[in-house]
Amino acid sequence: MSGYSRAGFGPAWTDNTAAPLGLNGCDTRDDMLTRQLRAVRRSGCAVQSGNETDPYTRVGLYYQRGESTVDLDHVVALGDGWQKGAQKLSPTLRTRFANDPLNLLSVSASANRQKGDSDAASWLPKDKNYRCAYVARQIAVKHRYRLWVTAAERSAMNRVLLACPTQTVPTAGAGKAAPAPPRPAPLPPPPPSSVYYPNCDAVRAAGKAPLSRGQPGYRSPLDGDGDGVACES
Repeated sequence: MSGYSRAGFGPAWTDNTAAPLGLNGCDTRDDMLTRQLRAVRRSGCAVQSGNETDPYTRVGLYYQRGESTVDLDHVVALGDGWQKGAQKLSPTLRTRFANDPLNLLSVSASANRQKGDSDAASWLPKDKNYRCAYVARQIAVKHRYRLWVTAAERSAMNRVLLACPTQTVPTAGAGKAAPAPPRPAPLPPPPPSSVYYPNCDAVRAAGKAPLSRGQPGYRSPLDGDGDGVACES
């Protein structure tokens, strides 16, 4: 990290031709939020609010300008890029690297800060189903800017990609993350039973222990741990 500073990658969120809308007078951060959030509200260039499913955690996020719940993450972190060859790039290329849509994802602020400057050997998204796409995007970015990987990083990438042999390498910025699957509907309560046991001793005396949910006489007060089986012991 010798010599590294954020300033080495140019002014933060520079309006540049690599952004989806090109040189449009809006900075890269607002362009990316517009592209990746849903139900976006803007005031001029500035994104005021929107929502998304965090690709790293599959948690629903609400973005409100001025609140730090959503970050724009560099998929290949600037610090990692600096160590792996970006220190040798021209200032123009480093600025493009920091603002390239290929390298930017809107994610939860907590996940982004947990990741820090880590590479794939030391940090992967919590959502295992997203790891293939994440590693593929890192490879795409590092290839575009001729950055290298360590032996440990290459090994971690290979382990992830073994699970998804048809994964392709992206060539453009990400769009909106797929919505999180809906939560399954809760099971309906069991029908009332005409059989009544005042306690588990009565259940055992009747030779009916253990009682499973749905069986005559089952009641939640008899199921101390709530696992659907009453009077287990």
